Amino acid sequence: MHSFKAMLAAAILSAPGVMTAQARTILFLGSSFTYGAHSAAQHYHPELVKDLNGPDRFGETYAGVPAIFKQFTLEAGQGDYDVSSELVGGKGLEYWFTVPGTLAKINKPWDAVVMHGFSTLDQAHPGDRTLLLSSSKDIAGMFLSANPRAKLYLFATWSRADQTFPDTAPPPWKGKPIQQMGKDVQAAYEQAVKEEPRYAGIVPVGLAWNRAIDTGIADGNPYDGQDPNKVDLWAYDHYHASAYGYYLEALMDFGKITGHDPMELDGKDRVAEALGISPQQSHALMQVAHDTLEAQK
Repeated sequence: MHSFKAMLAAAILSAPGVMTAQARTILFLGSSFTYGAHSAAQHYHPELVKDLNGPDRFGETYAGVPAIFKQFTLEAGQGDYDVSSELVGGKGLEYWFTVPGTLAKINKPWDAVVMHGFSTLDQAHPGDRTLLLSSSKDIAGMFLSANPRAKLYLFATWSRADQTFPDTAPPPWKGKPIQQMGKDVQAAYEQAVKEEPRYAGIVPVGLAWNRAIDTGIADGNPYDGQDPNKVDLWAYDHYHASAYGYYLEALMDFGKITGHDPMELDGKDRVAEALGISPQQSHALMQVAHDTLEAQK
């Protein structure tokens, strides 16, 4: 019975779109910020994604944002995306050049790649963009050598509450407005694209989080209790995203990469229901994604 249910679920999920011989291959390259750590997003229909790392010690593969992105494309009639992921927690883009064997898994002629560095720009030196600038340039050169027509996107990550509010938080964001870290990360990625103009663009997820906070949709400080009628974009560690945060990340990826308005998903999205996001909340987060992407044009 369990096997039949799994097969039926897979059939339902794939019904809106059909893979073709011209499927566009897309790689999501990153860390726990993409595989959906500490949320239900991590386990959302892993059959929709080819996890290049294979099963973990529990026999599971990652789903996360790549799987949600795939489902969004199916619902929008854009189901010809062949989605793969290569995700390792706690790593930046430089990781792929320092660990033997990792480049062989990703050095392929992808049609598109979405990638990001470590959330503080440099794990050893928070706020220092030097490593991001060099590693993003190196990895772009590699992907474009494999496919000069590849569309490469950098995903600018969100402000971390744990880097801002606690007395034990380190510099440089301790005590600053919660939006500042997202702005600084966005600026670093903008410099990366300026120095390597062959990038197709930036997925400004951090700016979307800021907009959700500024417009009263999301709570801006998870340490002082959750404000009524607002969502918490962070997971319980105030570092990773909650299901709401990963959902917003996937909406931003969908809008930026496909060129489709995230609002097209309003009223027909099944991801929100699976993640426990209400229709009102999903509509609000779609509006945030729409407005953030429009503001970047």
